[in-house]
Amino acid sequence: MEPLLLSIHVVAGIVFVGGSAIATSLFPRYVPVSGVDEGRSRAVAAALHRITRGYSLAGIVVPVVGIVLAFVQGRAGEFWITLAMVLTAAAGFLLAAQIYPRQRDALATPGERAPLKRLTMLAGIYNVLWTVVVVLMIVRPGAYEGA
Repeated sequence: MEPLLLSIHVVAGIVFVGGSAIATSLFPRYVPVSGVDEGRSRAVAAALHRITRGYSLAGIVVPVVGIVLAFVQGRAGEFWITLAMVLTAAAGFLLAAQIYPRQRDALATPGERAPLKRLTMLAGIYNVLWTVVVVLMIVRPGAYEGA
């Protein structure tokens, strides 16, 4: 059971979290801006917005399977698992409360570059949070030896 859970956790992380990370990062580049063309495309931005939503919803499997895996492995009480869960929750909250709504607003009304810079910054923070989670999964600080 453990190898199956680990496989699902890793593959879902790569596909769904990776997909949402890429979509959030690319969205500001393609969303229309008043008076600016520069290769911007509402259709591409709308597709990236849909990818952000769809992959993020599918990505819920990553923390769910990760929590089950932590219990199966007997690691649920380890510091790095707790920290990874907190950072994962922060990334999910950032995506749901800030990034996705701002993408929706940017698609509804072409605006200025300043809000897009904030959206770019938020996408960067989202990606850094996930990067730290991946590093925690590899380094596992405070992991019990032999577990």
